[in-house]
Amino acid sequence: MKFQRVKLSNFKCYDDADLRLDSGVTVIHGLNGSGKSSLLEACFFALYGSKALDENLGDVVTIGADDCTVELWFSHAGGDYHLTRRVRATGAQPTTAKCVLETPEGNYEGARDVRRRITELLRMDSEAFVNCAYVRQGEVNKLINASPGDRQDMLDDLLQLGKLEEYRERASDARVGVGRVRDDKQGALSQLDEQIQEKEEKELHERLNSLETKESNLQVEIEHIEDQKVTAEETLTQAESVLEEYEEKREELSTLEADIEELETTITETETERTELKEQISDLQDRRESLREDLSETVAEIDLDSAEPDPDTVDARLDELQSRDDDLQSRIEDQRVDAKEHSSTADALAESAADLESRAEDKREEADELEADLEAARETIAERREQISDIDDQIADLEARFEDAPTDRDGADAHKESVASDLEDARQRVTELETKLKNERESLEEAEALLEAGKCPECGQDVAESPHVASIEDDRERISELEATLSDARETVAELESEHETARELVETADELATLANNRSNIVQLVEEKENGLDADQERIETLRKEAADHESEAETKREKAAEAREQAEDCRSVVAECNQERQQVKQSIEHLERVEDLLGNIDDCDDDIERLREKRSQQAELNDQRREQLAEKRERKQDLAESFDEERIEEARSEKQRAKKYIEQAEETLAEKREQRDELQNAIGGVTNEIEELESLRERREDLEATLEKLDTLYEETEELQEMYGALRAELRQRNVETLERMLNQTFDLVYQNDSYSHIELDGQYQLTVYQKDGEPLEPEQLSGGERALFNLSLRCAIYRLLAEGIDGAAPMPPLILDEPTVFLDSGHVTQLLDLVEYMRDEVGVEQILVVSHDEELVGAADDLVRVEKDATTNRSRVEQVEATVAELA
Repeated sequence: MKFQRVKLSNFKCYDDADLRLDSGVTVIHGLNGSGKSSLLEACFFALYGSKALDENLGDVVTIGADDCTVELWFSHAGGDYHLTRRVRATGAQPTTAKCVLETPEGNYEGARDVRRRITELLRMDSEAFVNCAYVRQGEVNKLINASPGDRQDMLDDLLQLGKLEEYRERASDARVGVGRVRDDKQGALSQLDEQIQEKEEKELHERLNSLETKESNLQVEIEHIEDQKVTAEETLTQAESVLEEYEEKREELSTLEADIEELETTITETETERTELKEQISDLQDRRESLREDLSETVAEIDLDSAEPDPDTVDARLDELQSRDDDLQSRIEDQRVDAKEHSSTADALAESAADLESRAEDKREEADELEADLEAARETIAERREQISDIDDQIADLEARFEDAPTDRDGADAHKESVASDLEDARQRVTELETKLKNERESLEEAEALLEAGKCPECGQDVAESPHVASIEDDRERISELEATLSDARETVAELESEHETARELVETADELATLANNRSNIVQLVEEKENGLDADQERIETLRKEAADHESEAETKREKAAEAREQAEDCRSVVAECNQERQQVKQSIEHLERVEDLLGNIDDCDDDIERLREKRSQQAELNDQRREQLAEKRERKQDLAESFDEERIEEARSEKQRAKKYIEQAEETLAEKREQRDELQNAIGGVTNEIEELESLRERREDLEATLEKLDTLYEETEELQEMYGALRAELRQRNVETLERMLNQTFDLVYQNDSYSHIELDGQYQLTVYQKDGEPLEPEQLSGGERALFNLSLRCAIYRLLAEGIDGAAPMPPLILDEPTVFLDSGHVTQLLDLVEYMRDEVGVEQILVVSHDEELVGAADDLVRVEKDATTNRSRVEQVEATVAELA
């Protein structure tokens, strides 16, 4: 297997990264914390998903991003593969949004299916991958620190010996299971023998023949009683039929009597109602005459040609009056609208005239105010001109100060800074001279004290023996010269301080001149603005007074038009009053006509009601005639029914019914007892039959169980032999692998640890590791130094890798050998030995691809390809750079 390319998007510290990986040794180099290990973790995560993580699934997503994607291209067993995993971290729990493995034989989707297929391809899960090919950072001593039992489990799993143990355990479980089943079957066979003997002792066939004979005799008795019961039921039916016919006739007779009584009552009630209808017709005729009298009186009050007009004439006259009323109403509305418009116009004109008069007054007031402001402005201008004259005098006085000055007004600031700089230098010179004078005086005092003590002031020896006694006079002369120089320096400081004060006053004068010039410019500008506005203000005053006169004239005109509009509104109101008077007369005529129309309608209603009542009275007479015919028929049917009754036949039917019911009740009780006895016999027969069938079934089961026991005995022996075979095979293969692994481990350790301290390493059958010194003393691996222990573990990892690669060559090519920060526990000397180990695995063992992550510069020399990783300190994001360099150039 070889990694070809890995592409990342928002994976941990990477926004985007795309790295191609070739055969040979690839060193991923960079500072600690730059994100080197994350590249290998991405490859491991692509293969095994969440099983490759120690943290939460969402921790692989870059902070601030919603999802991340890892793509891995690799070759394996001659085929090319492409694996894509995408994690989404937008919900409450991070989820795998996409997981697809593209293979030569097809695609696999879903995290579980992809992980299962990867495990099948590599023949190792994520834990075996870490133990064999991926030495993760900080886990270099994992195999050494493991207990022998854990180490044995790890290596057995890697070497596929765990499968043999699994098969042996399965065979053991199968043997135990077969034995348990065999014992259960043996117990079941004993139980069957007991059950068969118990049932044979019951003589089931003799009991069955006796029960069947009793059941046959009882069935004959039941059938005889049932035949007699059927005869009694037929007699009962005939008697009930006669009695039912008698009851039906009695019910019909009763119904006829009720119908006859109801018809007689209905005829009487109808005749009474006909009399009432006759009276209602008479009342309606009287009402009709009264309405006709009212009609004649109402017609006399209006202008109609006939005393009894027809409805069409009344409707035509009503339409004519309604039309006239509508015309009057329309004219009234029009005149009211016109009057309202004229009134509104008059009000608007009056309001406009008042507004114009108000505006004219405002114009006059504004003109008066402007005239007053104009006069005040002229006075202000005169005052400002006096201020300009005063400022000119002040400027002339201040400028006179610069006539004898060492600088002009523009150079006052520069002159002040120059004098200040000279003053600072002079003061510093005084300070230096004072310090030097003080030191000289202290030296002189010390020399004089030594001289008084008989010592040389320079070397401290006795004066008699010193050649330097005369130097004290030179010191005194230097002090005198320093005092004179210091006095001159102080005078210079005083002069410069006076010059600095004058320069400061000149700067203040220049500032004051600038302020006065600025004030004069502002006042001149203000005077010019005031003077420029005087003519405009005068013109504005004249314009305002002319506009006021125009507004007054226009207001007078609008008041005259308002008076005309009010007169027009009054004319319209007069027309409305005339129309309302005429409309009142029209409404009165309409009310009379509507009264005539109502009376005509009421008279017609009376005629209709009279006709309807007469017709109803005639219909009731016809109904009574029909009812009288029905009454005669029902009386005749009643007479026929009364003559058809036979009392003797009815009494005989009642007697037969009673005798039949009594026999049937007795027969049913007897039948119930007989049937219960028959059911008990049938149940007993069924029970005996079932027991006979059970006996036959038990005999058959016993034969089958004997055959099964023979097979179980054979199977138990076979599983016992299989269990022993798997155990022996596992022990033999483990011993062979241990010997091979021990040889490879010693070869690798001798290569990387070139030292006379140790002779060899032993690996026993339980994977217990022991290091032997040259003197034969054994050591536990934990007793080695940190660097030695790390090299020992790397040697063990490489030996395991060799064993697996050589053991399954051609069947399942090994994954790349991955070393993540292998120098963590190594000093510089051991790093060189690690380089030898990497080159050995590449050149001698023939590992196709080795990936090394390290911050150590020494490992760069072993690289066929170099990848550099850097992290941006501002964004905290890593980037990958493929360095084009040969091993010779790197060295």
